[in-house]
Amino acid sequence: MTIWVNEQIDPSGIIYSCIACRDRHSAEDCHQTWLNNLTETQKQEGWVASLRTVDSWDEVPVNALKLNV
Repeated sequence: MTIWVNEQIDPSGIIYSCIACRDRHSAEDCHQTWLNNLTETQKQEGWVASLRTVDSWDEVPVNALKLNV
């Protein structure tokens, strides 16, 4: 099983927000939205939006919104 994990990470490396789901299309849409919503100032400060995959819900950060789609 593949789980897609979207993370928005602040300049200090702390996960600011996280959404995980099993649907690739939904995950990619979410990721693109997060990328589009980062301001130039945030990017310069070191904010990032990342998209990665994991194989188990146990590998998803605890604070994530977990969508079973």
